[in-house]
Amino acid sequence: MKKRITVIGNGSWSSALVKILTDNGHTINWWMRSEKAIEKIKETGHNPHYLSIVKYNTTQLNLFHSISEAIEQGDIILLGIPSAFIVEMLDKLPNNTFEGKKIVSAVKGIIPNKNQLVNEYLADQFNVQLNDYCCISGPCHAEEVAAEKLSYLTFASSNEALAQEIATFFDNKNLRTVVSNDIYGVQYSSVLKNIYALGAGIAHGLDYGDNFLSVYITNCFSELQQFMNVISTQMQHHYNTSAYLGDLLVTCYSLHSRNRTFGNFIGKGYTVNAAKLELNMVAEGYYASKGIFEISQRLNYHLPIADAIYKILWEKASPSKTYQSIEKIFN
Repeated sequence: MKKRITVIGNGSWSSALVKILTDNGHTINWWMRSEKAIEKIKETGHNPHYLSIVKYNTTQLNLFHSISEAIEQGDIILLGIPSAFIVEMLDKLPNNTFEGKKIVSAVKGIIPNKNQLVNEYLADQFNVQLNDYCCISGPCHAEEVAAEKLSYLTFASSNEALAQEIATFFDNKNLRTVVSNDIYGVQYSSVLKNIYALGAGIAHGLDYGDNFLSVYITNCFSELQQFMNVISTQMQHHYNTSAYLGDLLVTCYSLHSRNRTFGNFIGKGYTVNAAKLELNMVAEGYYASKGIFEISQRLNYHLPIADAIYKILWEKASPSKTYQSIEKIFN
């Protein structure tokens, strides 16, 4: 029997994933918060706010404003809400909401204030078992996926059969899929690469050049590997950190990267609030920087680059002075 797929969220990443799934012949239950956006898609086939050039076949879309109804209609639930809004959207749902369902997380962040990965939050709040959970990572951007440029996605689950099944829904001539069992590595690397990409943007805004940026990214990857080693000891879990270099590179270098763009505003002297208004989208690295800082404090482990970015964003440290300090620690 064909699996029913529900997508929760209509930001640029969710919109790109819906485009892939419908292009591959799947009918999608799609929840979005905005009733106006639902009506616009029904009328025109375009999402008015995100990836608005993309045309959807509306006969393949069942659009929902009720999140509980959308979830009820799905066997596989793809979560595409930014991590900052996960609790707001899901906490009021009954504890048995996801019973009997498989969860796919396209969230590239950690839950603010709780400092949990999505699977940890779902386990605590809804008793979702790890075997029923899969997460998606890059390296790719929503804009390039929607434009049908060749892209790559990683699907990670402790249940390899589930990861393989989910991957088949997305695989096509424009999108290559990779399966992994490293759910913690995939998620933590996605969190960290967004922080480092935001820092790359700050460097660009401060008028550092490509040579500095290459050294910066090299040191970021080294810091990421060392953090993974600490986490792997805590979780008794093996990581394959070399698999995540591509995601770090594309997020730090690409002009499509919202985290890099957000950081660029900060480097040019914008306040955090002004940068949020200018970007008009969620930069996961902003919230992630606080979560990773608090996790590293709890582990009593220092992350010099990530900590520096946290202090710029959350403690109003001077970007120029902070980066002068960062220069001194680079190998």
